[in-house]
Amino acid sequence: MTVRLKRPAARILLLDSAGRVLLFRFVADDRPPFWATPGGALEPGEAYAAAARRELFEETGIVADPGPERFRREVVFRTLEGADVAADERFFVIRCANPEIRADGHTDLERRVMQDWRWFTRGELAGWPETIWPADLAEMLDEIAEAA
Repeated sequence: MTVRLKRPAARILLLDSAGRVLLFRFVADDRPPFWATPGGALEPGEAYAAAARRELFEETGIVADPGPERFRREVVFRTLEGADVAADERFFVIRCANPEIRADGHTDLERRVMQDWRWFTRGELAGWPETIWPADLAEMLDEIAEAA
């Protein structure tokens, strides 16, 4: 039986003025490349919204208020550091008119594995040849669009 560490995490659905979502491409030695939203684990004592704000700045260079939590999911996976975790992920929607992405706040691990980023339209997600996380990202984007 695998022992899984609890991993609370804040994830960001960063949308540009055209409604495209930012994803980072991860390349690791132990799995095929995949794309994922910005975000990461909470630091001890940190609130989800504070972690979303911090992660957004560290991974993109953007300073913005994450607003209210929009989605939540619980998922199990192996981190890039090799830890088996049970993640409690909270998603925040942040809209930026014409964001410039800066990677100078990336950690050593992020510099090694987050090798690219791009803006995806809703239509590009379904046919993309590499895995995209979260798997239900398109449905999340639909729900955001419907609420707008």
